[in-house]
Amino acid sequence: MSQQQPPVRSDRRTPSRARRLRAVAAAGVLVVLPLVTACGGGGGDKAAPPSGSGAGTPSVSAAPAAGVVAPAKVEVIAGLAGCTAKIRTEADELREGVCHTAKGDFLITTFPEERLKETWLESARVYGGTYLVGMRWVVSAEPELLEPLRAKLGGTVRELSGIGPGADDS
Repeated sequence: MSQQQPPVRSDRRTPSRARRLRAVAAAGVLVVLPLVTACGGGGGDKAAPPSGSGAGTPSVSAAPAAGVVAPAKVEVIAGLAGCTAKIRTEADELREGVCHTAKGDFLITTFPEERLKETWLESARVYGGTYLVGMRWVVSAEPELLEPLRAKLGGTVRELSGIGPGADDS
């Protein structure tokens, strides 16, 4: 007589439930990860001014609340500003887009590395102006537009004084 093994009962619910849990966990990671890793906007943005800043040290205001973060992507920052960006520069060192709202224009620049942003800011010192600066991104606009945007993006407002004739005229 042959011995017959009892049929193995397969419970399909357990693997299905486990797959669903993994899918939900993966979706949660995909939602949270960009927010955590993108760009910081909290108090950590109070970096020392770039070397060689001398008399033109930028003034810095603190970010509104720790945890306010904006991703380093031109289109996302433009959306938070209330406009759609038109990309005008696409290079290895930076990506730059412009957008227009009823209140004014924004120039949004993102960088693949923080050091490239700092180099860009050092070059921008020549022109002066007020900039909203975050991790790997800079937004240029009229100063009165930057504070409301800072509440959404985080970052710090930096005033760069220009150099050359008329830079310190008041």
